[in-house]
Order: sequence, then structure tokens, then C-alpha cells
Amino acid sequence: QVQLVESGGTLVQPGGSLKLACAASGFTLDYYSIGWFRQAPGKEREGVSCILSNDGSEYYADSLKGRFTISIDNAKNTVYLQIHSLKPEDSAVYYCGVDRSLLTCAYINSAGYSRLFGLWGQGTQVTVSS
Repeated sequence: QVQLVESGGTLVQPGGSLKLACAASGFTLDYYSIGWFRQAPGKEREGVSCILSNDGSEYYADSLKGRFTISIDNAKNTVYLQIHSLKPEDSAVYYCGVDRSLLTCAYINSAGYSRLFGLWGQGTQVTVSS
């Protein structure tokens, strides 16, 4: 079966760093947009970053520029999100999603962006607290 599984979320102190992973199985990340999202309680799912699997082009939400780095290891069929200088407001469930179109990442700052993704993982919890 096709599947995305996020991992790496944990409890971390403010100022720390985390590297989250999104592992795809049952299919190959050959020509996909792969997005990282986050959702805090009571809030809408928010796009964080996106990457094109074919050439590694990176996209970041304008509101979150500076502390996030997305990358892909095609051999491992896995996409990563590195987060630096974590703040309490970064606490959320972090999800990855994929879409077959290579144009999707370019819409990261559009209101309906998250609805473009058809396959999602279960999410991984990031909690930033001292």
C-alpha cells in the first residue's frame, strides 16, 4: 500500500533543533511535490515548506522564512525538515503530504494550498517547552 510516515517529533527546549523525516513507501518519489505542514490545536493546517522530488527545488512559506530547511534523499525515498531555533509557537503536529503535480509547491503561499495534496501521513508531534 502507498504510505507516508513522519518521524522525529519530540519534546525539545526553546532554541533547540529538530530534523523530521517523511518516509514514502509503496511508491517512488520520482515526480512529486512533497510538502511539510503543521497544525496546532484549533488552527488550520499551515504549509511550512515544499520540495520537488525530481530536482530538489525548495519552497518556503513567506511567514516562516529563515529557520526551516527542506531536503530529499531520493535513494531513501525520504524527505526531511530541519528546524532551527525552535520557539514555543512552533509546537504542533507536523505532517507531510504529496501531490503528483510539479507545480504545486509554487502555490505554498496561496490560501487553498493544503487542499492540493491528496496523500498524507499520520503526523509527528513537536512540543517546544522548557
